[in-house]
Amino acid sequence: MDVEKIRKDFPILAKKYHGKTLAYLDNAASSQKPVQVVDAVRDFYLNSYANVHRGSYDLSVEATEAYEKARKRVGKHFGAKEKETIFTRNTTESLNALAYSLSDSIGEDDAIVVTEMDHHSNLVPWQQLCLRKKAELHFVEVDGNGELADFDFPSNTALFAFPHVSNVLGTVNDVEKWAKKAKKEGALVVLDGAAGAPHIPLNVHRSGVDFYAFSGHKMLGPMGSGVLWGKQELLEKMPPFLYGGSMITNVEKGKSEWADLPHKFEAGTPDAGGAIGLAKAIDYLESVGFSRILEHEHALVKKTLDLFAEIGLDVYGSPSKRTGIVSFNIRNAHAHDIGMVLGGDAIAVRAGVHCSQVLVKKLGVPATVRASYYLYNTESEVERLADSVRKAKEVFG
Repeated sequence: MDVEKIRKDFPILAKKYHGKTLAYLDNAASSQKPVQVVDAVRDFYLNSYANVHRGSYDLSVEATEAYEKARKRVGKHFGAKEKETIFTRNTTESLNALAYSLSDSIGEDDAIVVTEMDHHSNLVPWQQLCLRKKAELHFVEVDGNGELADFDFPSNTALFAFPHVSNVLGTVNDVEKWAKKAKKEGALVVLDGAAGAPHIPLNVHRSGVDFYAFSGHKMLGPMGSGVLWGKQELLEKMPPFLYGGSMITNVEKGKSEWADLPHKFEAGTPDAGGAIGLAKAIDYLESVGFSRILEHEHALVKKTLDLFAEIGLDVYGSPSKRTGIVSFNIRNAHAHDIGMVLGGDAIAVRAGVHCSQVLVKKLGVPATVRASYYLYNTESEVERLADSVRKAKEVFG
């Protein structure tokens, strides 16, 4: 993989702070955008923009065709039908929409199962649903390697929600295995793909899950672009979570009738530019090759772990399968202070609980520093990270 060639598509990586070139190692929070994605969005707004699904004039038809072409492209990437591919703003909105639309199917005799490694977006909506319905909430624990421990699903499990990848540890969960275990108890299975979709393509119909959610901004796409997928037969039975324009076929004073999928779940004016940008981002990632990207991330992680072992850091999790994430700390130093030192060297990392407070507490620390890699990161940036961490250790050690 020609990383230097790829980096030319990301002008922001040439920016300098404090006299040093930016080392952007915060990709688990959000990825940078190549010029191809920015140009696709720009072209839509300059040359094809109009409100979609609302006009019979040529420009509106053109905009609608571009939007629906993007839906087809995005759905094809993860093996979904167009009717099943619902555009949202992000993973958080997708999961909250599910929790709302599925709420009538959860009762006080039911259990919902989540995991200790879930992002707040895939924990809090189900937690709050359980509180409202007086249902049980169970957690699959995380073991010492940062992997999901064995778990016996209760016989009353109505729904199991879990992440494809941990956004703190980079752990890759076996989707088919966990979906199969939950299905034995008749549970619906929800997969949070926010940290997985940028690195590992998933064919939803082969995965065993019933619902899948991911964000565009973590995989080179624009902010405000996200997807909710669900099996057609389930989506058709579920009520919409937003009401208004586009999602109806008939409105009378006393009743309304909903539009067919996917429009039933897309009320109001959509972010057509975001959808088009996401489709172009998928084009870009597929042209590079997801397997090559993940192999590149593994090489950077290995180098990072080797250097961190020499320095003597607290590194969290050693999963057998992981993406390009390394969470660490310097003993006796707070993660935020470490992040400040790295920031002074123009190294962008995340310091905090990473919207996964349950997991970070399980690790026994108030916060961690997280370096997360993607296709445009280099070995020299790993070396810069290690040098800056050494300096921080001298300051705080």
